[in-house]
Amino acid sequence: MNLKHSRQRDSIKEFLATRKDHPTADVVYMGVRQSFPNISLGTVYRNLTLLADIGEIMRLRVGDGVDHFDYDTSPHYHFVCSQCGCVEDLKLPFNAGLTEEAKECFSGEIEGQMTYFYGCCADCTGEQMPV
Repeated sequence: MNLKHSRQRDSIKEFLATRKDHPTADVVYMGVRQSFPNISLGTVYRNLTLLADIGEIMRLRVGDGVDHFDYDTSPHYHFVCSQCGCVEDLKLPFNAGLTEEAKECFSGEIEGQMTYFYGCCADCTGEQMPV
C-alpha cells in the first residue's frame, strides 16, 4: 500500500515502539500529544486502525472492550491479567505447528492464530517471575 507520509503516523509508531505494555488508543493519544499537542483522538484512532490493517502494528482484542496495540508484529503469545487488566508478552516459544494441527481438524480456512492466556500477573499476586 502506497501511503502519503505522515509525521503524526510516524510519531504513533515511535511511541508504540517504546512500549511493552500494549497501550490503548487513549494512552497512545496522551503520549503522542507530547509531540503533537493539537492531534485529535480521532486522528490517533484512524491511524492506529490503518497501521493495524496494513500489518505495521498488531491490534489486540483481549475481552475488556477496548483495543490494545502492539508494535511487535512477530508471532507471539500474550498474557492478560484478570485482576488489573494489564497485557504482557508471554515469553513462550510460538507453536506454529498448532495452526497446522487446527487446519487438520477444521473444514474451513484457518489463516493463523491469536492466543491469550489469562490469570493474575505477578504485581497482583505479589509473586516474583521464575528464573
